[in-house]
Amino acid sequence: MIVKSIRTKKVLPGDNLYSLLDTSLPKLKEKDIIVVTSKIVSICEGNVDPDTSEENKHRLIRKESEHYIEDKRSLRFGFTISIKESILIANAGIDESNGNGNLILWPKDPHKSAKNIWKYLKKKFSLKNLGVILTDSHILPLRWGSRGIGLSWCGFFPLTNYIGTPDIFDRNLRVTKRNTLDGLSAAAVIVMGEGNEQTPLAIIRDVPFVEFIQYPPSKKEIEKLRFSLEEDVYSPLLTSVTWKKGGGKQ
Repeated sequence: MIVKSIRTKKVLPGDNLYSLLDTSLPKLKEKDIIVVTSKIVSICEGNVDPDTSEENKHRLIRKESEHYIEDKRSLRFGFTISIKESILIANAGIDESNGNGNLILWPKDPHKSAKNIWKYLKKKFSLKNLGVILTDSHILPLRWGSRGIGLSWCGFFPLTNYIGTPDIFDRNLRVTKRNTLDGLSAAAVIVMGEGNEQTPLAIIRDVPFVEFIQYPPSKKEIEKLRFSLEEDVYSPLLTSVTWKKGGGKQ
């Protein structure tokens, strides 16, 4: 697998995402996977807010999240624990870094944005097999450092199901599914960087384990990647706190 980051101009509100892709991407090949940080999608779509006050930030977190917890133990680090797009994430994904004085929200519809990019690049480069991923960074409990996660995807299956298949000692696997989406996202984000690298795009090539498809994921297929709080393996932790209902869609 080869992962290569791509440098772009500084992306500002009012910029056109497709013009940016035109001027930044090299000629794409069959079975390439294009990774786009969700931040530049939001900036180009205008999903930003110039009011960076703490009051406004917390208002937006409550509005954007599906559920949230306001607890002084996490707030002291500047974080509100939240769930958005069925992802456990700090601050509903709202961030100020590389925002040029703006709060940057997630794209209004990450899956629609990924689908539109996928359609545009397939047509532009006359490709049959192409993947697109929109990413963000997130943090895991009990681990220092951020890593990439996939917010949305198009053009390939995000999971590989191993349930019912044997391991090397012929023991059938009971719960294992490989998360191809987040694995590729983490690989791309690590080369795109988190600071002033100015490389919000990446190309992933030579990935033999990815199964490409010729249609965008359906709502049912998107839901297959998600768990409810009650079904999750971390349910004892997730359901032992009192979540407040936010204004975000579920």
